[in-house]
Amino acid sequence: MNSCPETSKRRISILGSTGSIGCNTLDVMTHLGGREAFDVPAITGMGNIELLAAQARQTGAKFAVTADPARYDDLKSALAGTGIEVGAGPSALIEAGARETDLLMAGIVGIAGLAPTLAAVAQGADIALANKECLVSAGDLFQDAIDSGGGKLLPVDSEHNAIFQVLEQDQRHAVDRIILTASGGPFRDFTRDQMAAVTPETAAAHPNWSMGLKISIDSASMFNKALEMIEARHLFGMRPDQIEVIVHPQSIIHSMVGYSDGSVLAQLGAPDMRHAIGYAIAHPRRAGLPVERLDFARLAKLEFYAPDEARFPALGLARTAMQRGGLQGAVLNGAKEIALEAFINGKLGFLQMADIVATTMDKLDDGRVAHSIEDVYAADRDARDVAASLLRQSD
Repeated sequence: MNSCPETSKRRISILGSTGSIGCNTLDVMTHLGGREAFDVPAITGMGNIELLAAQARQTGAKFAVTADPARYDDLKSALAGTGIEVGAGPSALIEAGARETDLLMAGIVGIAGLAPTLAAVAQGADIALANKECLVSAGDLFQDAIDSGGGKLLPVDSEHNAIFQVLEQDQRHAVDRIILTASGGPFRDFTRDQMAAVTPETAAAHPNWSMGLKISIDSASMFNKALEMIEARHLFGMRPDQIEVIVHPQSIIHSMVGYSDGSVLAQLGAPDMRHAIGYAIAHPRRAGLPVERLDFARLAKLEFYAPDEARFPALGLARTAMQRGGLQGAVLNGAKEIALEAFINGKLGFLQMADIVATTMDKLDDGRVAHSIEDVYAADRDARDVAASLLRQSD
């Protein structure tokens, strides 16, 4: 077992500990010393109370929260006698984020992760950001909060983490472009007609990564890549025309940065979320991680293809959102969530998701900007309402 690179215990809170990001975070923390190396001020989950309670006991967490208010008694009972404080619901999530910590792993999926992450930002914590909506829906607001809070923003998405690793801070003026890689998902070789007929079950079968249902479908439609494009704009201060996407089926190169002298720097690694999580936890040092080492002779070849935006229209929607600015990112994300649920429930075709999102964005292209978190929530609600109305009209 490797020891943590810090000389004293580091405090790490985890939002979304029972999801894939949270479970991998705890795996990395265990490898780097566990309770001997880390204190856990707060840990949160959703409906898997048994796992959340086990994680709280494993880490010695001070505060355990379920996002579901109806499960408070279940969590309280599961942690009886441990001395671990228990909470439930949105206000408790915000309280968990506000607990004093050195690093917050922001792993809650969706806009529900925005308020508790901002609470951690406000108390000056470093943020290991795995939640896309913080920047997609509230990019300018979130970046202003980071600047005011004084903490560091450490991206955990493998693509953004790769860029973070190879973007030379003293050479930012020389960056021509950033190149986000995409596996292409299970339908990279499908025709448009074939894609129109896919089901949620086939869309959930990602060829390279093990993820949840919604995230896997987002990957198959490349809506996840659309969100990553918007995130990249905020994270790295790029213009929309400097952000490119390339399909790379092997998922070995996680992303690249192109410089004005023609050089391209890439970060490579096996498809394993623990690379980026471990980098964020140990930053600015590198820690020994239990991940696969690349055998280049066995890789044989790495392939690259330009994405077909006729089959993956989400990429074009991301560019539209970036060009329009304001709260269009929040609108895109809110409408996408409604369209995704409709697809999962068999009420919408795979390619029709982008049509719903595009029409919603056009209807709400009103120049609104976010002055507060309430403005972000309002844009999200409006987008969901418009998208739901469009779905009713199509019934």
